[in-house]
Amino acid sequence: MAVTLPLRDCQAWKDAGLLLSTTSNEACKLFDAIVTQYVKWSNDKSLGGIEGCLTKLKAADPTFAMGHVISNGLMLIGTGNSVRLDKELDQAVKTMVQISETQPLTPREQLHVSAVETFAKGNFSKACDLWEQILWDHPTDLLALKFAHDGYFYLGYKAQMRDSVARVYPFWTPDVPLSSYVKGLYSFGLMETNFYDQAEKVAKEDSDMIACHNYWHWALYLIEKGEYEAALTIFDDHILPSLQRSGTMLDVVDSCSMLFRLQMEGRVSVGQRWQDVLPVTRPHSQDHILLFNDAHFLMASLGAQDRQTTQDLLTSLREASESPGENCQHLLARDVGLPLCLALVEFKDGNPDRALELLLPIRYRIIQIGGSDAQRDVFNQLLIHAALTCTSSAHRNLARSLLMERNALRPNSPLTQRLIRKAAAVHLM
Repeated sequence: MAVTLPLRDCQAWKDAGLLLSTTSNEACKLFDAIVTQYVKWSNDKSLGGIEGCLTKLKAADPTFAMGHVISNGLMLIGTGNSVRLDKELDQAVKTMVQISETQPLTPREQLHVSAVETFAKGNFSKACDLWEQILWDHPTDLLALKFAHDGYFYLGYKAQMRDSVARVYPFWTPDVPLSSYVKGLYSFGLMETNFYDQAEKVAKEDSDMIACHNYWHWALYLIEKGEYEAALTIFDDHILPSLQRSGTMLDVVDSCSMLFRLQMEGRVSVGQRWQDVLPVTRPHSQDHILLFNDAHFLMASLGAQDRQTTQDLLTSLREASESPGENCQHLLARDVGLPLCLALVEFKDGNPDRALELLLPIRYRIIQIGGSDAQRDVFNQLLIHAALTCTSSAHRNLARSLLMERNALRPNSPLTQRLIRKAAAVHLM
């Protein structure tokens, strides 16, 4: 393998207290290469990219249980595929379990297999519990830490996302590979739970964690300032090309959220951009892996005026909610996911009063669909815009209350001030 980076072989993993049940040094090094790229949110060409490394890993040792764990785990954690709809993935998970039953794995490796199998069933919370069990005895198991971190993110468990890293943070000394990225994970958890000073301190401690969607955050800053054309330029030059190139769920939700925010502002036309996004989102409209994703897929079908895809999404989501099994997202669909999606439809159809009636009872539960505070703010803005355009005087007065609340939480926000001026124009303030 033409890689000059100091990737860990069998002995190095054993010395780190993270024994891998394989005799192949090549498999161990490739496993390290994949973990490294996953944590860095990158496809390192010098390593062969994640897909290239996975292919080589399977060839190096087809019965390497942790190779199957990381392959299936990454596919599932990406939330673009499910065992319910992807028969190849379903079989891959079953093969992983079968291999684990025929080999003398360590307890840590067995827990990894169980966690991925549980996540595949949609029981994200239990999967996180299993990854936490690994971290009790193996606090430097970065794969368990990152899988748990992402699982908590999808569940909207902000405190758990912070505390999971806090519990192992003292073990991540500078000599441990990728320790700077653990600082990034911890800083993000602190920030999401409003410990901003601590988050900044940790982030400055040589953290290399850089989110792939920095361009999206930059565009949100421009939208906040009312610089819509500049935001659209970022969308056209960076966000849309990344979506069309990768098709990852992060790029999907970034694209949909940005266009939807611009449309709510009502001062700029997004043109045919929804038609550019729809071919990527439409094949996933009946996945129902994450409700957070579903809401963004719906934004795309509504924006592109694709009524059939919209109807298919709503119908299949309702069906999923009626037979949830242990799938946490399907269990949440009836009480949170469906009202949220229906509110988006009502708002698009010009029924803001009905949209508000659907949103108001669930506004403090939307965190349960996951995402960051910045990402979920699109739904806060939706609630305010719906209230501002309601025909009911009581609902319009609610808009004033919501704006006062937002102004208290986000003082000196240009976006909030624009909304306050809009409210004043219709005699609400």
